[in-house]
Amino acid sequence: MRKAIRLALGHAAGYWWCYALGIAALFAVDEINARIPRLTAELTDGLAASALDRAGIAGIVWRLLAMGAVIAFGRFLWRVTLFGAARNIEKNLRADLFAHLETLSMSYYNDHKTGDLMSHFTNDLTAVRGLMGGTVITAFDATVMLVLVLRNMILFVSPRLTLIAVAPLIIIIFGDIWFGKTMHRRFLARQEAFSRLTDEAQEAVSGIRVIKAFVQERKELQAFARANGNSREKNMHVARLTAAVLPALDLIIGFSLLLTLLFGGRMAIRGEITLGQFVAFNSYVTMLVWPMIAVGESVSSMSQGMASLRRIQDILDEKPDIREEGDPAIRALEGRIMIDHLSFRYPGAAENALEDISVGVNAGETLAVIGRTGSGKTTLMNLIARLWDTERPEMIRLDGRPVREIPLDVLHRDLACVPQDSFLFSDTVAGNIAFGVDAASPQEIEEAAACADVHDNILEFRDGYGTRLGERGVTVSGGQKQRIAIARALMKDAPILILDDALSAVDTDTEERILARLREIRRGKTTLIVAHRISTIQHADHILVLDDGRQAEYGTHAELLAAGGLYRSLYNRQMLEKQLREEHPPEEGRPAEEGGARA
Repeated sequence: MRKAIRLALGHAAGYWWCYALGIAALFAVDEINARIPRLTAELTDGLAASALDRAGIAGIVWRLLAMGAVIAFGRFLWRVTLFGAARNIEKNLRADLFAHLETLSMSYYNDHKTGDLMSHFTNDLTAVRGLMGGTVITAFDATVMLVLVLRNMILFVSPRLTLIAVAPLIIIIFGDIWFGKTMHRRFLARQEAFSRLTDEAQEAVSGIRVIKAFVQERKELQAFARANGNSREKNMHVARLTAAVLPALDLIIGFSLLLTLLFGGRMAIRGEITLGQFVAFNSYVTMLVWPMIAVGESVSSMSQGMASLRRIQDILDEKPDIREEGDPAIRALEGRIMIDHLSFRYPGAAENALEDISVGVNAGETLAVIGRTGSGKTTLMNLIARLWDTERPEMIRLDGRPVREIPLDVLHRDLACVPQDSFLFSDTVAGNIAFGVDAASPQEIEEAAACADVHDNILEFRDGYGTRLGERGVTVSGGQKQRIAIARALMKDAPILILDDALSAVDTDTEERILARLREIRRGKTTLIVAHRISTIQHADHILVLDDGRQAEYGTHAELLAAGGLYRSLYNRQMLEKQLREEHPPEEGRPAEEGGARA
């Protein structure tokens, strides 16, 4: 909790002048408001004693009008400064939160869902904004008004009558303590329920094509209804608590007003206080209603804001597994890769994902990795890209240096990757292809697309390269998505290129054209290819065959065929499948790849 408070104060420090000016304006407004009943008392006593003439009455009225003008300006000033500061703090926290999420490692995103993270950017930051704005105003205003009103009640009217009227209000102080603790717990539960609801909605929308394909709309609707009902129930827990406390406050305040009428009226009749003082005292008791209610609201909003601030602090406390350990002297990569007895186990896993892998690739050569599903191919590529760290740094060396010694910005700049699940942004086709570079001309974008054999498809789109793709590239086919992702990687012209099963959704003819162009434009640069089809990798300088995380075979295409092992078995099977396809080609009009200008 202390770290969360320091986080809030640290951000507020940059806007200290806003808080100073706003609080000064708020204090001035409260001070003037506390003086108005005294003018009312002066007017009442003057009229009752016939001691005020028209000029005297006009003077009091003009003073009241002047006070009203100052109050109006003061309220405008504190709203602009205090609420403005809270909005800026919210903006800065959101930027810090997003920037920190970008630094976190893959393991964090494996354990945290998108919906939960999104709730921090919405509900939690809204609650923090309320804490830094509305709660500050309410708490300060309630405290100052309480002190000023009590001061005037005691000094201007009667200490004894003040004690009688205020005695019931002391109950509120103890109630607020219980209310704050209870509200804190219930608000945390509400935020967690909202996170689950957001995640349910986000996952359903992202997977809507699968839901419809499997006719699972009713099932997903029921799952969403459960999450929605749980969120509603947690919100109702908060609402019920508020609904029970606020009427109780009104009851206590009403009892205080009743005591004021009974005892104050008797004191006025006896002459212990004037009629004007009695009228002013009733005004002061009425003015106490806001501070007393505001105390409860302040405790509630403070509990909510602190709970959200703590949730945000928990994210900011997360440390990335992949940390900068590089040598600043390294400015670029050549592309030599040495893997020496590499073994790796995912955190929490019982067995190694990779076991004793050793390969060597010189700059400009091509390494292909093949194996059954789940054999560790993608894991190996992720380790080279340093999305995960090995136990011993020297297991993977780039240009003769352990991969951890390569600065992260150099590694990520000089390594281009096309992952298994090609991700496209909700941007234009050109924007997606040029995503990895600072600037690119239309000609360069078209050349990269041509190398990836997707240029002609793009020209068929409604707006060509200016066509805006749907979320995650949903408006293009799987093959088009993969080829646009390949074009994006080629735009970087990086010394190391990783194609992680990046040609699985294209037909063999398209694959051959892409690979032929890659061999031409990637001369002198290192390429790593993960594939299931031997046709994809047969021209590679080195072929690594993985089986259940272990190095089954290693060599060239010819060497592995001659060895007669697992690679030869995969080759024979795929050649048989090819022969069967040639003997029984697909029906006319049914292409091997899902193509067409869908966008």
